[in-house]
Amino acid sequence: MSSLIAPSILAADFGNLERDCNMVNCSEADWFHIDIMDGLFVPNISFGMPVVAAIQKYAQKPLDVHLMIIDPDRYIETFQKLGAEVLTVHYEACNHLHSSIQKIKSYGMKAGVALNPHTPINHLRDIIQDVDLVCLMSVNPGFGGQSFIENTFIKTMELKQLIKENHSDCLIEIDGGVTNQNAAQLISSGADVLVAGSHVFKSDDPLEKIKTLKNIT
Repeated sequence: MSSLIAPSILAADFGNLERDCNMVNCSEADWFHIDIMDGLFVPNISFGMPVVAAIQKYAQKPLDVHLMIIDPDRYIETFQKLGAEVLTVHYEACNHLHSSIQKIKSYGMKAGVALNPHTPINHLRDIIQDVDLVCLMSVNPGFGGQSFIENTFIKTMELKQLIKENHSDCLIEIDGGVTNQNAAQLISSGADVLVAGSHVFKSDDPLEKIKTLKNIT
């Protein structure tokens, strides 16, 4: 199976949101990746519910929502109503991660857990059978356009091994600094979903960038 491509809307032109959403609709991308930042868990604020509602209005592909916020349980139902099909919370932001995962699933969404670059893979050992997706941050969360952290390749392989050992169907998503220069090695390391922001939306030909990523094996 080819990898799933999830363009990060954080890098889109918000003055032309409908245009950029339609570009993703017409592309070979699989998901819309939507980063929600609160300025507390990460040192940046992205956008809130009205923008997600606008994206949902235009999007014809699943919404992959990544909550970079403290106490994410407060908003699980809200994002389900806004159309999220995959909802990812941060390991570092959840006091009771298992409970958060179960709550996401109770609303009919796929449940994801994100790990910051410094968080070890083995912290997921007791939860890996319960999650549908693990998002490995390959940059420090908060801002787009950062350089890829090379240790991500090792973490991806470690996570893949943990998934196999526990007979889990969990997908591995890589978020941050993904380009056509590192995508092949990420896929060979075990990545299933590639999030690409600036690499797609800041290029002269976003459709071609997505096509290239989609066809890397």
